[in-house]
Amino acid sequence: MVNLSIIHAAQQQDAFAQRMVFNSYGRILFRLAKRYLVDNAKTEDAVSESFCIIFKKMGSCQFQAIAPFEMWIRKIVVNECLHILRKDKRFDLLNEQDSDNHVLDDATVEQLTAAEIFKLIEDLPAGYRAVFNLYEIEGYTHAEIAQLLGISPGTSKSQLSKAKNMLQRKIIELDPDYAKRKII
Repeated sequence: MVNLSIIHAAQQQDAFAQRMVFNSYGRILFRLAKRYLVDNAKTEDAVSESFCIIFKKMGSCQFQAIAPFEMWIRKIVVNECLHILRKDKRFDLLNEQDSDNHVLDDATVEQLTAAEIFKLIEDLPAGYRAVFNLYEIEGYTHAEIAQLLGISPGTSKSQLSKAKNMLQRKIIELDPDYAKRKII
C-alpha cells in the first residue's frame, strides 16, 4: 500500500518507490483508461504514457495527503485517454436524432451486474462514452468537459443526454419481458 512517504520517495526518483506506486495504482488506472478507450492495447499505451508523465512531473508537486495525489494521477490518465481519442480521430460527437424516450423500471436496472453495466458503457460511441464518463463518473462540470474536449457546454449536455438515452435503449433490449410490461 502506498503512503505519503512512498509518494515523496517516488518524487525523488527512488526506483523502488516508483515501482510501488506503479504496482498500487496500475490496475486502477488501467480500469479508468479502459472506460474511455475500450481497446486493451490503446489502454495499456495510455497508462504507460501516463506513468511516464506522472514520474516526470511529480517531483515539482507538493502532496500533503494521498487523496490529492490520487486525483492528480487520475486526471493525467483521463487527459491522456482524451489525447489518444483525438489523435486517433475516434472521438466522434454524434448528431443522432433523439429517439423515443423509454422509461426503465427499477427491476430491470437492479438485475444488471457491474460487468454488464460496464459493457454497456463500453459499447457507447467514443464521444458519448467520454462525456458520460467525465460527467457521471469523474464529476466534471459541462464547462470543464467543454474545455477539455474543445466543444461548447451545450454540446456536452447534448452528448450526455444522447448517451443516457442510448444506455436506456440498450438496457431495455437486455430485458426480454420489457415489451410485455410496457404500457401503451
